[in-house]
Amino acid sequence: MNSLDGAPDGQDSVSEPERFLLPVSEGKRITVMLAAFEGWNDAGEAASDALHYLNKVWNGKKVASVDADEYYDFQFTRPTVRRTSAGVRKIKWPSTRIYHASVPDSNVDIVFMLGTEPSYKWRAYTAELLVHAEAMKVDYVVLVGALLADVPHSRPIPVSATTEDSSLRERLNIEAPQYEGPVGIVGVLAEVAMLAGLPTISLWAAVPHYVAQAPSPKAQLAILHRIEDLLQVPLDTHALAEEADAWERGVNELATEDPEIAAYVRQLEEAKDTADLPEASGESIAREFERYLKRRGKEKP
Repeated sequence: MNSLDGAPDGQDSVSEPERFLLPVSEGKRITVMLAAFEGWNDAGEAASDALHYLNKVWNGKKVASVDADEYYDFQFTRPTVRRTSAGVRKIKWPSTRIYHASVPDSNVDIVFMLGTEPSYKWRAYTAELLVHAEAMKVDYVVLVGALLADVPHSRPIPVSATTEDSSLRERLNIEAPQYEGPVGIVGVLAEVAMLAGLPTISLWAAVPHYVAQAPSPKAQLAILHRIEDLLQVPLDTHALAEEADAWERGVNELATEDPEIAAYVRQLEEAKDTADLPEASGESIAREFERYLKRRGKEKP
């Protein structure tokens, strides 16, 4: 296994459609923390892009930030300079920002933690994040990452889900992480959150390693669909789906120009199709149809 933080090598650990992450409790609001970190945990920037997308869609408001000077080596994670819309030169420092949003037409509140993997003091850093989580009364933690894997770009992007929480494993029919080896900040935060008593799930998208550059809209879309299933909230991802289709067409064109790459992609496709064959994937079709019906219900006046 070459993947990170408990994510199998491009394989989806869920054998059946997941059920609702949150227990039914009419009238009670539930707060879910969604966290992603740019850097080692974020192949193709798919994880951070997915959560930035949700933060924008749900109109998240910034409520706090983490002091960058405490945790970052600016020679390794350098600040960037940009011009604002008014033409003013401004330096953007690497940091971690915390946003709050309420999902429309639901009893779900979201706490977004978005930033760059820190250079120093990981234990203090994760402890500080959990202080914010406690202050905002977080009930569940969903950590999102993306890794490079031997998967074909022309097939659905696998998104694995794992948890150390036995009740969540039973309810959602997912597995405990099996990975052993070096971890990123996502893996550290997962353990610290569980030790703090917060039910925690890790989602990992498998990004084709031969097209690892950002953006990776197809992987981003796969992450959003998994979050949509977990939270049972319909998302309008039509524009992003068009970007994913355009991305796939572009990679197809590049592959046809290089016989070696084309042959390698065919090899990955055959391996993926053979692995998926025993599972006859009516379940995935049923899940997509259910998602479609939820969107239609939301669009009706």
